[in-house]
Amino acid sequence: MKLPRLAPAPQSRELTQVFYGYRRRPRLKPGELFFTENLSTRDFPLLSTRPRRGMVRRLAEPQGLIAKDKLCWVDGGVLYHGGEPTPLTGLAPGRKQLVGMGAYVCVFPDKQFYNTQNPEDYGPMEFARTLTGTVRYALCTLSGEELSCTAAESPPEGPANGACWYDSGTGVLKLYSAAQDAWEPVALPCTKLSFPGLDFPLSAHLRENDGVELRGSAFPETLDGVRTLCAVGADYLVVPGLIDPRQAPEGRGSVRVARELPELDFVCECRNRLWGCRYGPGPDGKPVNEICCSALGDFKNWRVYRGLSTDSWAVSVGSDGPWTGAVNFLGCPTFFKEDRIHRVAVSASGAHSVQELEARGVQRGAERSLALVDEQLFYLSRSGVLAYQGGFPRAVGEALGEESYSEAVGGALGSCYYLSAKDAAGRWSLFVCDAAKGLWSREDELQLTDLAPLDGSLFALDASGLLWDLAGAVGERETRLPWIAQTGSLDYEQPDRRYLSRLELMLSAPRGTRLALFVQYDGDGVWRPGGELRFRGRNAVSLPLRPRRCRYLALRLEGEGEVQIYSLTRVLERSGETT
Repeated sequence: MKLPRLAPAPQSRELTQVFYGYRRRPRLKPGELFFTENLSTRDFPLLSTRPRRGMVRRLAEPQGLIAKDKLCWVDGGVLYHGGEPTPLTGLAPGRKQLVGMGAYVCVFPDKQFYNTQNPEDYGPMEFARTLTGTVRYALCTLSGEELSCTAAESPPEGPANGACWYDSGTGVLKLYSAAQDAWEPVALPCTKLSFPGLDFPLSAHLRENDGVELRGSAFPETLDGVRTLCAVGADYLVVPGLIDPRQAPEGRGSVRVARELPELDFVCECRNRLWGCRYGPGPDGKPVNEICCSALGDFKNWRVYRGLSTDSWAVSVGSDGPWTGAVNFLGCPTFFKEDRIHRVAVSASGAHSVQELEARGVQRGAERSLALVDEQLFYLSRSGVLAYQGGFPRAVGEALGEESYSEAVGGALGSCYYLSAKDAAGRWSLFVCDAAKGLWSREDELQLTDLAPLDGSLFALDASGLLWDLAGAVGERETRLPWIAQTGSLDYEQPDRRYLSRLELMLSAPRGTRLALFVQYDGDGVWRPGGELRFRGRNAVSLPLRPRRCRYLALRLEGEGEVQIYSLTRVLERSGETT
């Protein structure tokens, strides 16, 4: 009896040479991965491991991070600059907003400042003191020189040039001009408040052009309220305002002088000013929903109103809901709510205006996700990751799938956007979006609290207090680098009855790199070993696979050490036919 001659099973190959990174979707195209760990698209179209990170140092009680000429952070209530403690200590517990303005670091909500170029220049931005004791009032010049005034309804006879007359009939202060032979009204009459015997110098805390609020003076109608200081001395203040010299008392009193900042939800620097926003009850209990800024070049003064372009500024907005973030975007202070974007058009004349856009804003609690990448502003909204270029924001986070993320922290390194966020189950992931290529990757479960770019590196502060250099240029580099690449669901049986026979990988890795294959059938959640090997150099390796009968399967490659994957080939055989 003769047996029939059987032809070998026909084979075909499906080659993947382009890897598109992470994509959390039910159906993936060749080269997309459903799950990754410690892999990167930096060598696209290859798939490679991320750079090894550098561990810079451990912080005891981290509270905030910012990059100036050196890294600055708050640890246990102390501000550090370049790793060294500064004299700025005693900061309150809790998270800080660190905002840079020139050489200064401004700390909110503590309202403290530190000059990174002059360690002796630091302290509170605010000043508030009730001055109790002898108080003396006198009319004066802008510089504080007291005037000897004649108070009467008619002008004095035979006045000398520069003589002062208080017209008690009209309540106007006038000076005599010999050249004009006339009494001319003083455009800005001033009053000097002297506090003889003061136990500290006022000039150490206040200066000319500070905006202060006075309370408790002997002339509440003319002196009390918000005033811009014309001059300051060791024991006196000069403020705009006219008093009747006949009624100027000298005796004990209590005058409160306060240069205060508003309570701010978020703060950013733009065009040599600090800009902030506030939603909620104000100091008087009335609701506040506003955007405001400091005086030009002066982060201590938010209540200077002289009618000049350099004044501070504030405006109420009509959109409802709390603010969710603030950033300097391409020279415009930009403020977010969850469903609004407000951009301030800064005017050189001081006539600033707010442009409101009804669009997806920053998710509440994700204010630290804001990061500028290649002139695009990336952030996390309620509907996912968006990129904003000044018009309507567009979605760029489709690869992250339908999962809902929150408490995000973002930063930029080159053309890459780093995003650490928590999913609905409380699991953290560090994602990287290559904005130039439009590709995502997932690195690991690192939970970050702050990111700060400096000198071509991106420094990251994690929840445990470790300070990392994500580029690996600084610090002690990681020794272990485990990685995972997991495919989506692969159809096991094709219409022409083809079956997966084996896998062929072309990759490059150091000698001794471990590689293991796992298989999951029909989405049952169980990863079964499919083979393991130790790599001996750049080569093509074949992983024989004899999968069981199923509707579909998924593959998972695990390794440790640096690797570059050039291609993945699926070898398919057709069965069920004879010749």
